[in-house]
Amino acid sequence: MKSKIQKITTNLWFDTQAEQAAKFYASIFKNSMIGRITHYGKEGHEIHGILEGTVMTVEFQLEGQEFVALNGGPQFKFTEAISFIVNCESQVELDYFWKKLSEGGDEKAQVCGWLKDKYGVSWQIIPTALTEMLSDRDPEKSARVMNAMLQMKKIDIKTLKQAYEG
Repeated sequence: MKSKIQKITTNLWFDTQAEQAAKFYASIFKNSMIGRITHYGKEGHEIHGILEGTVMTVEFQLEGQEFVALNGGPQFKFTEAISFIVNCESQVELDYFWKKLSEGGDEKAQVCGWLKDKYGVSWQIIPTALTEMLSDRDPEKSARVMNAMLQMKKIDIKTLKQAYEG
């Protein structure tokens, strides 16, 4: 039986850490799994220079979203131009994802709920209430929330709510 393929799948290009990264992410998110793993053969070696038998791709799922991690070599690096948003319902959940994903990452990249993990991938660890507060019809409320958020590295929901309420 043929499995259904997600229409759009995110591909993440790593130098050599695709399998380790996929396992790291799958260990953090509850509804996750590692899928098929492919390996480089002798074909194409003259182009890519990667040894036969090396992991080429790792298919994995995080919260039902499909991803592919590719060991493609050092040519490309991750930037903040692409990030993954993790919507959190509570401070406990936010703290959990912040702690797990920021471990070993670039502390200088931590600002306004953004972080960069140990593989250079950018994440936004955001409370679901933030969007509601920022889009409030009262511009003073949303401005206070934005000003409070701009002072934070990891988002503190209680502080945002205090700013929102004035």
